[in-house]
Amino acid sequence: MPTGDRAARKRLAIVRAARTAFVRDGFKVGMDTIAAEAGVSKVTVYNHFGNKDALFLAVVGDALEEALGAAIEGTAARLEETDDLRTALVWTAEAWVKGMIQPDVLALRHLVVNETHRFPELGLAWKQSGPDRARPALLDTFARLIADGRLDMPDVEVAIIQFYSLVLYPHLIHSAYGVALPRETTTALSETGVDMFLAYYKYRGPSA
Repeated sequence: MPTGDRAARKRLAIVRAARTAFVRDGFKVGMDTIAAEAGVSKVTVYNHFGNKDALFLAVVGDALEEALGAAIEGTAARLEETDDLRTALVWTAEAWVKGMIQPDVLALRHLVVNETHRFPELGLAWKQSGPDRARPALLDTFARLIADGRLDMPDVEVAIIQFYSLVLYPHLIHSAYGVALPRETTTALSETGVDMFLAYYKYRGPSA
């Protein structure tokens, strides 16, 4: 793989051009089209990525980092710094949704779903680069609160999936039908979803 600042700039240009092309034309888009839109030769694209599958993985990683990077960092910081789990989780839910419902991210997710049957690595890459990156911070926080007697959570892994299901999955499901939920519905799902989650696991807040 080419190295150096110039190579890094070309690599980024290729990834961004490929993202636009994949979203617009789907996975069938040709590498020559991507190269032309990136302003490089097709040979340069292959030198950097080897094949279209590897390029698409890079596009997915770049898009999810742009959409969720700040949200993942913010989640970890808030869980570590605050003693109010509800406030931290509501912020987390809203930040995740804001990132994941961006049109490019939704379009790429649909492409991943369509291509996973022949390219299983795509699903794993999406999982690892998406909200699941916040899992370590959630695990640490829930474990601490369980040890302090402030959460009754017998299966933390199941609880994290349930949290995603309450606050994020409704948006992903509706997006599959081309439907965007209204802002007020998003807020309600985030706030009441967190409240349902914490009530079920018997969270005792800072003043409890």
